[in-house]
Amino acid sequence: MTIDVATAAYDVVKRELDDEVDPRYVSRPEPIAFPGDDGESYGFFYAPTNPEFTAPEEELAPLVVLVHGGPTAHDQPALDLQLQFLTSRGLAVVDVNYGGSTGYGRAYRDRLRGRWGEVDVQDAAAAARFLADGGRVDAERVLITGGSAGGYTTLLALGVSDVFAAGISEFGVADLVSFHAETHKFESRYDEYLVGPWPEERDLYVERSPVTHADKISRPLLLLQGLDDKVVPPSQAEAIVAALERNDVPYAYVAFEGEGHGFRGAYAMRRALETFLSFMGQLFGFEPADELEPVQIENLETAPH
Repeated sequence: MTIDVATAAYDVVKRELDDEVDPRYVSRPEPIAFPGDDGESYGFFYAPTNPEFTAPEEELAPLVVLVHGGPTAHDQPALDLQLQFLTSRGLAVVDVNYGGSTGYGRAYRDRLRGRWGEVDVQDAAAAARFLADGGRVDAERVLITGGSAGGYTTLLALGVSDVFAAGISEFGVADLVSFHAETHKFESRYDEYLVGPWPEERDLYVERSPVTHADKISRPLLLLQGLDDKVVPPSQAEAIVAALERNDVPYAYVAFEGEGHGFRGAYAMRRALETFLSFMGQLFGFEPADELEPVQIENLETAPH
């Protein structure tokens, strides 16, 4: 848009979307504060919103716990069409700005210093418990998800927490040791702030790696991965898949040719969302209204019912 600085009048030059978003389908963010790992933590809750459907009075919505990347980033309550895709289909979402996220002051940001893999996991679980205890979501149908660093939190949470019934990791870090060795120069000291000095704290890197706890994962897991990812290579997801297969844990692994760290192509973006919904529907007992190609879940017969 162009803005007249004298009058503040503006003209739209081009819209990101050709079609207007119908506001009746848009879930408005509700800021929440909840007891976290080290004091109060924060996030945004999005209730299911669809004018064409009302859930049965006695049924609580499944909850998607969304964990941002970074890991010291910050999710803001801006319009996110992928999030709205979920809420318009009957799912509740909580976008967690766990301890260590920016935007809440230095002390809050420093909660993650040396504690990546602890504070983020505990705050994600605390957000889910807070909403379930308040009677707003179904405590038995809680899924955690995130990409990159958020995928790391997802993978680790499924190995160390009993709050989540399932998880979806998008190009998540599984092995901190190899990640430290292979990461680009710009972030080469970042994980020393998040975990500890290298190589003095090598054992801590091993302990905080999801692959170390992969044999403890018993809940269904979907992994989405770009085969050209140079930041988190496919070998990290494949190490988790090997453990899931070894232990007969329900899982699906969907890899995209030509995609790197984050999905950019229209096919991958759409397929990832549809796979997400199909995976949740099969596990949580609902039939998506959309015409979707169902994702095949290995070992599905062993999933808790």
